[in-house]
Amino acid sequence: MAAKQLYGAETAKAVENFPISGETVPIAVIHWLARIKGAAAAVNCELGLLDKRRASRIQRAAREIAAGEHDDQFPIDVFQTGSGTSTNMNVNEVIATLAGQGVHANDHVNMGQSSNDVFPSAVHLAALDAAQRELLPALRTLERSLARKARSFAGVVKSGRTHLMDAVPVTLGQEFSGYATQVALGSERVSATLGHVGEIPLGGTATGTGLNTHPRFAEKVRRLIAREYGLRGLSAPRDRFEAQASRDALVELSGALKAIAVSLTKIAGDLALMGSGPRAGIGELFLPELQKGSSIMPGKVNPVIPEVVLQVAGQVIGNDTAITIGGMQGQFELNVRVPLIARNLLFSLHVLSSASIAFAEKCVDGIEANKSGCAASAGATLAVATALNGAIGYDKGAAIVKKATESGRPLREVALEAGVDARLYDATINLRKIARGNQV
Repeated sequence: MAAKQLYGAETAKAVENFPISGETVPIAVIHWLARIKGAAAAVNCELGLLDKRRASRIQRAAREIAAGEHDDQFPIDVFQTGSGTSTNMNVNEVIATLAGQGVHANDHVNMGQSSNDVFPSAVHLAALDAAQRELLPALRTLERSLARKARSFAGVVKSGRTHLMDAVPVTLGQEFSGYATQVALGSERVSATLGHVGEIPLGGTATGTGLNTHPRFAEKVRRLIAREYGLRGLSAPRDRFEAQASRDALVELSGALKAIAVSLTKIAGDLALMGSGPRAGIGELFLPELQKGSSIMPGKVNPVIPEVVLQVAGQVIGNDTAITIGGMQGQFELNVRVPLIARNLLFSLHVLSSASIAFAEKCVDGIEANKSGCAASAGATLAVATALNGAIGYDKGAAIVKKATESGRPLREVALEAGVDARLYDATINLRKIARGNQV
């Protein structure tokens, strides 16, 4: 704790009332609350509602908080009153103390505002900022890494697999192209939600009516924030009562994050399986060797980054469930689970961003194809008989595959014994051609 306590009685009461988790409100929400209050002071001054001296002092204090200079002055537990009122009061008190004599936490710092509109507005802004500046760039990094591998592995043929069983050959490049597209679509899903997230409920005050605030206040504050902090997509809510009574936009964003977590689970799981071995697994990829994999088994190396990604994905999916429940708890004019939503949503944005960068830089970029392993799996899959269907029919092909499976003999040998012409077989069972499918 700093030498001087900057908060006041309302903050102290909240600290005493909510000894729940030991985890405070995400600091990004505090910083954005401060930015809102700095902008509000400037706008109230412009509108003739707040004198220039007080406004400039509030703005200076707000800038210090937004810059992280007083992070230790916000000790209230994240599990607090569901509107975030305690944290709003905390920020008001700290700004008033920093601004000095004659600045009142409610009358001046909170002018034109209510916890019910500014706290969720700060959460929306923090989420919008994290999505635009952290998550989307991280996903682009991962998408590019996967796309580079797709090009690099374009000529590496291997067995396809469906239901975890052998299927017709594909290329490693085709698989990685699919992974890159999954990530690209995840970015699109996130981007599609941000217009709604950008509809911040500022200006509604207590119940959405805008009581005690100037009619132009919210519009001017939004414009000032967008200009000063470079946020894209800020807009007035379509309906102030919807914007204050529900947090549906944050639930929607969380749903997009859950979809990304599902995609990353698929990708990380596939890479770990294809890299399994080195002798008793699938053995189609060499994953980067980052650290010892066992304290007892010498030489063992594990797929540690895919395992991190899988754990992050599980956490994000769990966070989404909490966010969904929080979003359901709006009664009448206010959703009162905003701190819960903020805690889980911002955590999901952070860990997805970090995990995507680590996945790209510490795993995907260093992956190499085990060409002999891929060739072995491509040559071993009996599903290549599918390519003969047009010439010999499904039933005859199935009989050949069954006999080859039971006897362990090569497919070609069994097929020729069953009357398939050797030239037809050799022309048809071309692994690269089969992997191309109908692509010319």
